[in-house]
Amino acid sequence: MAQMVTPTAVPAAAGAQTIRRVIVGSDDSQAGLAALAAATDLADSNHAELVAVRCWALGLPRHGGRRMRHLTHPHVVLSFSGTEQCAAATVLTRRAFRAAVGRVPADLRLTIETPEGDPALALVGLATREGDVLVVGNRSGSWARRLVHGSVSRYCARHAHCPVLLVAPGQTPRCA
Repeated sequence: MAQMVTPTAVPAAAGAQTIRRVIVGSDDSQAGLAALAAATDLADSNHAELVAVRCWALGLPRHGGRRMRHLTHPHVVLSFSGTEQCAAATVLTRRAFRAAVGRVPADLRLTIETPEGDPALALVGLATREGDVLVVGNRSGSWARRLVHGSVSRYCARHAHCPVLLVAPGQTPRCA
């Protein structure tokens, strides 16, 4: 279960751990951009490494996949190369940083991870070290969308073994 963390500093409670890595889920949604901005601030204020994670999956153009449009089979993927998807996910992450904070942070230790697969599983799987904090965007949506697509932020808050910071666009980040 996730622990609480303040959005701008290391928790002041006795025995609190030092933040060493800030792991953030990256996408181009408003919640994702707000999470990138909050994670950048958190990493900067704690002199921590920033790990931006953008997952991709076969056939999802938004995540770096390629689809060949055809009238009879519009959703059939005809070409696939993991290298291309990783490169596309990296480019999209750099664009998201420019949209969220105006630049790709050069003054922070920054790593961009582009794993294949489910974002929730990848984020929880990466945030396993002592001193990790996980930052994810939390967007409101219809119950139907959450039923079909699931909720990355909800999964992370329930399954991460590190502090989780939920960030919604235009709101103060909250701890899960």
